[in-house]
Amino acid sequence: MDIKDSFHQYILDLQFSICRSLELVDGKAVFVNDDWVRPEGGGGVSCVIAEGNVFEKAGVNTSAVFGKLPEAMQQAFGVGESQFFACGLSLVIHPLNPYVPTVHANWRYFELYNSASEKTDSWFGGGSDLTPYYIFREDGEHFHTTLKNAMDPFGRHWYPKCKQHCDEYFVNKHRNNEARGIGGVFYDYLRPESEEDAGNLLAFQEANGNAFLPAYIPIVEKRKDLDYGEKEIRWQEIRRGRYVEFNLIHDRGTLFGLKTNGRTESILMSLPPRARWEYNHRPEPGSREEETIEMLKPGRWVRE
Repeated sequence: MDIKDSFHQYILDLQFSICRSLELVDGKAVFVNDDWVRPEGGGGVSCVIAEGNVFEKAGVNTSAVFGKLPEAMQQAFGVGESQFFACGLSLVIHPLNPYVPTVHANWRYFELYNSASEKTDSWFGGGSDLTPYYIFREDGEHFHTTLKNAMDPFGRHWYPKCKQHCDEYFVNKHRNNEARGIGGVFYDYLRPESEEDAGNLLAFQEANGNAFLPAYIPIVEKRKDLDYGEKEIRWQEIRRGRYVEFNLIHDRGTLFGLKTNGRTESILMSLPPRARWEYNHRPEPGSREEETIEMLKPGRWVRE
């Protein structure tokens, strides 16, 4: 089995594992599976859960698409007419309780081919990041430490490098560089230099995927039963508005999916069911909401 087939099977297995784990935590809602086909080649499976005890809306999607690389993407990649293959798992989880953070993750693999169907380029990308509405330092430390521990066996340089990339990427530049959340890890264009290196990068990718549930589920379990009211819901909706802005303006995955005629319902699955925009909103001085804003900047989340 070659790299793309191995990785595709891995994300299908991971999708099943994540969906079952979320259902167990929720205790009420179950995932609905929606298979779809891309007319130009390929397709995927969108798994969506909604209106649960814990998760207001969540999607765990896999796709494997191929065909002619659209002209817009040719320009973006700096290549001529090419064929491509891309597969990946993408998830976004929007919990009901404002004290439980939203989380996003994706792991993907891409190949390019010339007119003779010879592979000319390939790369891995992915990462996980946390978007709390109310920040608990111990939660951020747990999330980041779990991701770091997954990366360290491949080299201790990986976590700081990928954390910095995440801090720089998940930013609303039009909002004075306000961070979307407290980050995590993000990496892209990890190109294998040999067959052995491809196997190592595949193992690296799988280690990051396997770290997701241990990084996130303990936080959900700890916060899902905390009391909240209208004030917390309003703040959650305001911060979700910022999440929507990032995904529609800056997110490369969203733009790639739309430009390659991906399935719109699956691409926009990342958007929350509720969000709010208030003109020139400022949190009350000294409040937990103001504290959250002050902590939305790159910081150290792992105790050395």
